[in-house]
Amino acid sequence: MRVGFGVLGPVVAWDRDADGRAIALKGPRHRAVLARLIVARRRVVPVSRLVEDLWTAPPPGAVGAVRTFVAALRRALEPDRPPRAPARLLVTEGPGYALRADADAVDAWRFEQDVAAAATLPPDGALPRLEEALGRWRGPAYAEFADEGWARGERSRLAELRLHAVERQAEARLALGRAAEAVPDLEAHLAEHPWREGAWRALALALYRTGRQGDALAVLRRARTLLVEQLGLDPGPELRRLESDILAQAPHLAPATARGGGAAQVWADAAAAYDRTVASGARTRLESTVGLLRDLSMTGGGGLLTARRQRVAAVAAAEELGDPELTARVIGAYDVPAIWTRLDDPEQAATIVAAAERTLAALAAGLEAPDDRLPGVEPPDHGEPSGQTPDQESADHEAPGHETTGHEAPHHKEPDHTAPDHKPTGHGTPDPGPSEPEVTGHGTPGPGPSEPEAPGHKAPGRGAPHRKEPDHAGHETTGHGTSGPRPSEPEAPGHEDHGHEATGRGATAHEAPGRVAPGHADTGHGAPRRGASGHGVGGREVTGWWASGPEAVGRGSSAPGGDGRGAPGHSTFGRGTAGEAATRHDAIRARLLATVAVESRGGHSGRGRQAARQAEEIARRLDDPALLAFALNGVFMQSFDRAGLAPRRDATGAELIALSARHGLVAFEVLGHLIRLQARSALADFASADRHAAAAERLGERHERPLVRVFTEWYRALRLAATGRADEAEAAYRDAATRLDGAGMPGLERGLLPLALLCLRVERGRPAPTDPDLDWGPYAPWARPLVLLARDRRAEAAAALRTVPEPPRDLLLEALWCLTGRAAIALGDRETMARARTALAPAAAELAGAGSGLLTLGPVSLHLADLGG
Repeated sequence: MRVGFGVLGPVVAWDRDADGRAIALKGPRHRAVLARLIVARRRVVPVSRLVEDLWTAPPPGAVGAVRTFVAALRRALEPDRPPRAPARLLVTEGPGYALRADADAVDAWRFEQDVAAAATLPPDGALPRLEEALGRWRGPAYAEFADEGWARGERSRLAELRLHAVERQAEARLALGRAAEAVPDLEAHLAEHPWREGAWRALALALYRTGRQGDALAVLRRARTLLVEQLGLDPGPELRRLESDILAQAPHLAPATARGGGAAQVWADAAAAYDRTVASGARTRLESTVGLLRDLSMTGGGGLLTARRQRVAAVAAAEELGDPELTARVIGAYDVPAIWTRLDDPEQAATIVAAAERTLAALAAGLEAPDDRLPGVEPPDHGEPSGQTPDQESADHEAPGHETTGHEAPHHKEPDHTAPDHKPTGHGTPDPGPSEPEVTGHGTPGPGPSEPEAPGHKAPGRGAPHRKEPDHAGHETTGHGTSGPRPSEPEAPGHEDHGHEATGRGATAHEAPGRVAPGHADTGHGAPRRGASGHGVGGREVTGWWASGPEAVGRGSSAPGGDGRGAPGHSTFGRGTAGEAATRHDAIRARLLATVAVESRGGHSGRGRQAARQAEEIARRLDDPALLAFALNGVFMQSFDRAGLAPRRDATGAELIALSARHGLVAFEVLGHLIRLQARSALADFASADRHAAAAERLGERHERPLVRVFTEWYRALRLAATGRADEAEAAYRDAATRLDGAGMPGLERGLLPLALLCLRVERGRPAPTDPDLDWGPYAPWARPLVLLARDRRAEAAAALRTVPEPPRDLLLEALWCLTGRAAIALGDRETMARARTALAPAAAELAGAGSGLLTLGPVSLHLADLGG
């Protein structure tokens, strides 16, 4: 049960998973204990302090009474907790108690987050955040405890923040041309708080903009009289200036020139027209809503949290209508790029995956198409670990983008029951029929001349017949007149400066790095590739970032100008009506499969990897760049089945950058740079990682993606740690952690700072931090043995080590195995040492944890040596 808490009014609690069902909190002292812990903001409150706060003259047995109150609260808040199991929410730490509520679980905390986020947004983004924030208030904060000294300061602070939010809301309405809406709220606001000059100014301006010039001047006179007579003060300069401007009917007071300008007015007019003309129950509204939610997710903070929550509601509403294709479009339209591999809300993700699977089954039943959930139609396994050594896998794996002709691949290709006529790809290679197995690879550009080759790259010449061997100068003749990367270019084309600045670097007059002539797709080696031609952009680009996320970057968190947008999965192929229907159906299926892959990240089930491969195969066959970008996001999310796969992810990121730069998919271009930042960090290539961090930041600033800097600031802290500047790294980590507050990514936020600091200590051979206030979040099982060792509690540490689970298959896989290995070494647990050594061996050439782009434990090879490898 996820519990929510309300203090903006009477103190209450509710079950967030049961439509807000109220939780009984018993008597006033129980609520007082809960309120006091909420005021402490996750910090420990000693029992002695609770006694002092609850009673003016504590009675005998007061300490026991407090413990009784806490026990009753625990039973109410965690009714399913087994007997004697440690509390998860209201915990005992040291001399007292702490409430470990999530950042979005307390209405006052969410209110503060929304108000802070609104201050950084333009009016059209700030207004909904402020309206939602103010809607959380049910009365005075901590209403039952107005006379308690421990609540007084917090009540005053929240009340002042609310007044500020009301005035900021009025300013946003004025900027958006909605002056009439601002008047009633401002009148009520000033009736209770007549000394706030900013509110008088906003009310006068709102009246003026609704054509009530006389009323506006009367309001200013009323303000002057009140200030002079009651306080003996003249109005401030802003009020005096506004009065003069209204008398002169100054042009700058007109709505179109208010803050937000013409763009704000266009938004207001268009939104009003949509509301008037599109019926409230129209299906169009549902699909439009998902597009808005996708855009909202790019804002981070409360916007991202709201987008995810409303996304589930939108999917449920679509399913209620009983139209599988509509449901598929609603699910697939939220193709928000994800970079962080730990889910922000596992239950929510599971709900989306279940809906996607139901919709896939319904589509299959309705069109007699293959059921994508069945293992018998699993597409080629071109990205799974083979059980070989890394060297063997590197030598035998097909290069991304290289296709076998059918006789080389033992895998079974998913049959295409929906398209009986297989159209040539346009590159001289026919699209194989259902009986012709095919390995598609990832289609990713290879590394530049200065970067190590990614595992999975195979010598050219074994693929499709149109490929030709590269010449000794590093160019590859393709038959299309395009050439591969020059020896002087340190990275694959298009992997660096995608703001489309001046190209230079030896590009021809018609070909910038990362681009190709119209009609030719660039694989990164200069050869055309199926699934990425420069003509015909189908689908749409995602606008929003983190389904984490991480979960969270784009408008693309992502929708900038120039993004390729159309109906999801729609593309033009010149096939006739039946072919177009089959193509549309395949594109819809691919979006559902990509959704399953992205929302199944971090797990041990093979379903996510299967879905990623199927989505990629369909996207390449349909030659749909936007769909392929989304599918590659799923491929990335499912590329953590073992350690040491940074080179493979590097290749995926390279393809995303090149593909997205060609087709204006800004969100996925940013994603590609962040993926390569992570991968190059794992490979200790910080020069390349620096370039990708800078490129991602340029795109983030240009296209208003605030979450990009969350990741690049953490990367810079990692870089300090990896170069031996531990003290600077610790300070940088603490600064970077502040960017996570209110970013809307609890799956990234919880426990990350303590984990980073632990890694710094372990790498320097120092004991783990033992501060009882540290919130280890989801990383507690891997930190606990080391923390207990630092407290010299070896027996407990050994017991904790025996219960440590296998790390999730995500960006911190290697780091968590290294922590397990260090604890095993300290305790002499040879069985666990052997397990850690086996798991880490494929990553011997990488920096442990650096593939996350966030933290590191140094070279894996050093850990392997200590483990006996």
